[in-house]
Amino acid sequence: MVKYFDSVFQKHKNFWTKKHLAPVLYGFVIFIASLLIQKYADVYVGAVKGAVVPDLILDHLPTVDIDFLIVQGALLLTAVILWLLLTKPKYFIFAIKTFSIYIITRSVFISLTHLGVSPRQLPLNPNSWGFGLYDWLYNTKGDFFFSGHTGAPYLMALIFWQEKFWRYFFLAISALFGASVLLAHIHYSIDVLAAPFIVYGIFIIARHIFYKDFAVSQAGN
Repeated sequence: MVKYFDSVFQKHKNFWTKKHLAPVLYGFVIFIASLLIQKYADVYVGAVKGAVVPDLILDHLPTVDIDFLIVQGALLLTAVILWLLLTKPKYFIFAIKTFSIYIITRSVFISLTHLGVSPRQLPLNPNSWGFGLYDWLYNTKGDFFFSGHTGAPYLMALIFWQEKFWRYFFLAISALFGASVLLAHIHYSIDVLAAPFIVYGIFIIARHIFYKDFAVSQAGN
């Protein structure tokens, strides 16, 4: 354990040099801006009453109580992502900038897509462990297109693509979360099926815009 923490310390010591200071500060500025944009988008979509529409897949699925995957699963995944970025600092700058593009893109998409809540949607248990934190971080009402539960882990798979274990881990989580939000009728099928395609586009755009940060994240792979 001591060797592990010493290894992590050395990675941070070697990484956080003056040449990385400006990119990190720039990344935080973009990230904060993306959160502000998301906040305004959340307020807007929360005030708009969307229409309930038929769904070829969703209409044939039963509603399954998998609250723990949607709430606790999302929180545990958030913890894993934070731990990864803290223990693998070379990914940090590219990841924070890419997630900023992801948040901004999703904010635009949910503002343009007004779908109504499915009458068969699983009501999440407000008394479950971590629900308050989940509700504050992620649980905006009416933010359907595209699925954040599916998109975020898929984006992490792309960022960590060179690391085989984490690539397959995040791909599996993306598929599992995608299935869970469908079974809970929290998302429409198009929200889940479109997410990987949109997120891949976001990743390619970020890779071209932040090519220097991407190169840093791939160093040593």
